[in-house]
Amino acid sequence: MENLSPRAGELEAIEIASREEISVLQFERMKWTLTHAYENSPFYHKSFDELGVHPSDLKTLSDIAKFPFTTKKDLRDTYPFGMFAVPRERLARIHASSGTTGKPTVVGYTARDVETWASLVARSIRASGGRAGDLVHIAYGYGLFTGGLGAHYGAEKLGCTVVPVSGGMTERQVALIQDFKPRIIMVTPSYMLSILDEFRRQGLDPRESSLAVGIFGAEPWTNAMREEIEHAFDMHAVDIYGLSEVMGPGVASECVESKDGLHIWEDHFYPEIIDPVTGAALPDGEIGELVLTTLTKEGLPIIRYRTRDLTRLLPGTARTMRRIEKITGRSDDMMILRGVNVFPTQIEEQILKCRGLAPHFQIELTRSGRMDDMTVHVECTLEAADETARNVSAKELAHHIKNIVGVTTKVMVHSPGGVARSEGKAKRIVDNRPKE
Repeated sequence: MENLSPRAGELEAIEIASREEISVLQFERMKWTLTHAYENSPFYHKSFDELGVHPSDLKTLSDIAKFPFTTKKDLRDTYPFGMFAVPRERLARIHASSGTTGKPTVVGYTARDVETWASLVARSIRASGGRAGDLVHIAYGYGLFTGGLGAHYGAEKLGCTVVPVSGGMTERQVALIQDFKPRIIMVTPSYMLSILDEFRRQGLDPRESSLAVGIFGAEPWTNAMREEIEHAFDMHAVDIYGLSEVMGPGVASECVESKDGLHIWEDHFYPEIIDPVTGAALPDGEIGELVLTTLTKEGLPIIRYRTRDLTRLLPGTARTMRRIEKITGRSDDMMILRGVNVFPTQIEEQILKCRGLAPHFQIELTRSGRMDDMTVHVECTLEAADETARNVSAKELAHHIKNIVGVTTKVMVHSPGGVARSEGKAKRIVDNRPKE
């Protein structure tokens, strides 16, 4: 892999500012955000009043803990436009979640918000090793999902040439990569594995492709998967983080020269880590739930949004701004199986240890009597497709899960292509337990 460390003068001044300079800027912007939200969003005016707090109560950055949390339920309860802090006519764009687990969460952006978003995605692409003039293949979904257009505007802002492929039609994805020769691909990590499968199906060597950088987000993924992708393509695999309720992609990004966690762009977002059960603030370095407050958004300022993502805050390295550790999972994705907390990323790590298994899997939850059961559906590789090899792989994976994760699980090893593929975010958990 080529050395993509930044050259002198390529970083914005704020990326290497002192912690004191960053804190002063955050405090001023947080005061503006609280005032803007209180004065212009009926939702926040009411929630502040109910808790007995006022924007003037913010005397230090830590005083943000006095203010109420915002949750996904709040956005659903105010559907469609009840959270906005500007008249609908001032919005330049509206995005929304898919709404597969309830009403969609609707978010809105002023023209200035769109410009800020594009600038932060551009910063993220540059931190990942991208430069002006690069050809960028975007295989995130376009439309109401923030991934595709967020990546698109950011790449254009950086001065890249954009190929807006969107998701799906994997055979065509590979053909365009071969023909157009992009240097960068932006896609979910699970769909990148589908693209890898298609390279191999066509008899192409992915290491000979033009791809030098993959920018992967929208779902948790492990360092083991990073190693798998980097080795397969001879490319850098870099993490990007965001969520539509806070902005979209570009809230935080890994830096290609260190790949040691995602630097939060703290000039626009204020992070906290809380105990996911009690809501109490936790110090830097302790694992808990990430909470984010926007500092510059006009259309939809968000105060203390509970992301449900589990991580911890760490000091800056390649940049001054603090890092979050790679997301290990979500509190609402956590499965409790006979008293043991289990995350899909833990299962993925064990699968990647087994030579006879491909990294495509789903976890099925069922119930027999009063006990919950877990079955891991996974695929064999072409080289280990006979019945004997599949039985060996099943026993090996069950052994790893028992020893490392601590639960007994059934493993079903399917033929190549036997596990449902994702063209966007992977659906890792299928819950077939009876509804209570």
